[in-house]
Parts: sequence; C-alpha cells; structure tokens
Amino acid sequence: MLGHRFATRINSFASGASDYWPSLTGKPSLAQMLQRAATVKGLTELDLNYPDHVGDDPAAVARMVHDCGLQVSGLAMRYYTNPAYKLGAFTNPDRAVRQEAIDLTKRGIDAARAMDAPMMTLWLGQDGYDYAFQCDYAALWQDEIDGIAEVAAHDPDCMISIEYKPNEPRAYSILCDAATTLLAIAEVGAANLGVTIDFAHSLYADEQPAFAAALVQRRSKLLGLHLNDGYAKRDDGLMVASVHEQATLELLREVHRGGFDGAIYFDTFPDASGLDPVAECAANIRTVRRMLGAVTQMAGDNRLADAQSRHDPVQAQEVARKALAAATTTD
Repeated sequence: MLGHRFATRINSFASGASDYWPSLTGKPSLAQMLQRAATVKGLTELDLNYPDHVGDDPAAVARMVHDCGLQVSGLAMRYYTNPAYKLGAFTNPDRAVRQEAIDLTKRGIDAARAMDAPMMTLWLGQDGYDYAFQCDYAALWQDEIDGIAEVAAHDPDCMISIEYKPNEPRAYSILCDAATTLLAIAEVGAANLGVTIDFAHSLYADEQPAFAAALVQRRSKLLGLHLNDGYAKRDDGLMVASVHEQATLELLREVHRGGFDGAIYFDTFPDASGLDPVAECAANIRTVRRMLGAVTQMAGDNRLADAQSRHDPVQAQEVARKALAAATTTD
C-alpha cells in the first residue's frame, strides 16, 4: 500500500558534517552518510547515484546499505565523468561520446541488478540545447530515442524510469515535461520504461502535478515519485508541502488511485539551507503520513466525487481541508 516505504537522497546526510562528526576532516564517506541516514525514524530505503556511490563492487555497497537496516530502492544515473557530456550524453554530437554515455548507463543497470535493485532512473539533464540554431531538433530527438531504446533493451527485467525536468543544466531539456516524456516512451515502445515525477520539476514545468500523474498512469507507468517543494521557478528542494500543500495532497491522492506502490523518495536539499538532514527527513515522513491519512479519509467521502462531477472547487477543497485537518489531529 502507498506510503509504507520511504527513500531519500543520500548526499543530504553530508549536511552539517562538522557538527555531526566533530573530528572529521574532509567530506564524510558513503558509510558515514549511510549510518547517519539510518537514524531517521521511518526511513526504509535509499537511492544511490551511479557511478558516484557505487564503485567497482556494487554488491559490497548493497551489503553496506543492508547492514544499516535499509534497502536500495534503485540507482540514478549521473553523467559527469566526461566533461564532453556538458554538450549532451545520449544526444552528444560526437557519436563516440554518445556511445560512451550509453555504455556507462548499461554498466549502471548491471550494477543495479548486482545490488538487487529493481530500477534505474535516467535524468538526462545534459541532453538539450541553449541557443537557437544550435542543433537539428529532429536529429537531436532521434539520438535521444535511440539511446533510451538501447539502454532499455540491455536488461528488460530492469525497470528504466525517466525523470523529466524543464531545464538545468541546459537552457532547454529535451525531456522537459510529462507529455514530451510520454511521447518519447511511446516511440521507444519498451515494456520496462516508465516515468518518475519530481514534484518541483513538475511545478516549474508549469504542470499541475496530479494531472501529470494522471497522464503518466493513463499512457505509461509511474515508476518513481519524488516529493519536495518549491516556488515553481527552479529546483528548490524544499520540505514536502511547505509551499504547495493542496497540490501535494492532490498528487498523493491521484497516485494512490492509480495503484502506485513504490517508495516515496524525498528529493530535498536540507544542505542548501543548513538544516539537520535527519530532522528534515523525519519531518517529510510525518507530513506524508498525515497526508496519506487524509487520502484514506477522502476515499470514503462521496462528497468529493460529487463535487468533482460538478467541477465545484468550493465543496471539493472543503472536503480536502477537513480530511487533512482530521488526519493531522490523529497523527
């Protein structure tokens, strides 16, 4: 059932390192960050970045995570190892660089399988453009489709989830919103492809996150759910529901109705504000649990369906507010 599994960003636990590890010189190790993450009440899983966190022995890293009482929910690709990737990974104008990025991704998929992790997340942030007339859009799109198809075919039993984002680091990302990502998935046609919705990315793609989820669940599979918040201008990585409470609640209701049963991942940046990452992650878990309680209450309230059938926001929002208030008082 939705809400029983929670994952988070491991790099958050380097925040405030000198306070947590007074004798530490330099950056904390992966083992130290894992041990700190394991102190979060309710946290069950972690996503790790590839190749950053994995190295040459993925099974050993998985054992390290398990020894802390956590699971690896999946890996996420990062394309920083070659400076040439700044001009594109799967869409680089140099065929050799494109193949290097594809081969790196295949090794990442192999690592995920060695760690008994079911999913690889692709955030293809380097694939895009910055200037008018910089590229042939049709060729750029075809290179992206070909790259995704090749990595999806590498291991059909590994789920490949595409995380879209409108921009950053490129001025324009190819896979910029839910609709464009669904178009790419339809063209590739691989059964192991799906979508990761990141709440803040969806906001500044000018989407209503719940509507994006409805489209994804209609046309593909929702494989990943990243919760955070922001002011819809950039990837702020704020605490869950700290700005957009009703939109977060609506998204949780929509993915619950669609049958999403994966881990809810907190892609937040406590390090950016100097927050205690353990306290921040625990607060996110408490917030989502309260909201899931509200989702359960709304599921049994016919007034919401009635209001929505009439497109009546007055009654619909009143039902949502009351459900959340009741869930908060019983948490």
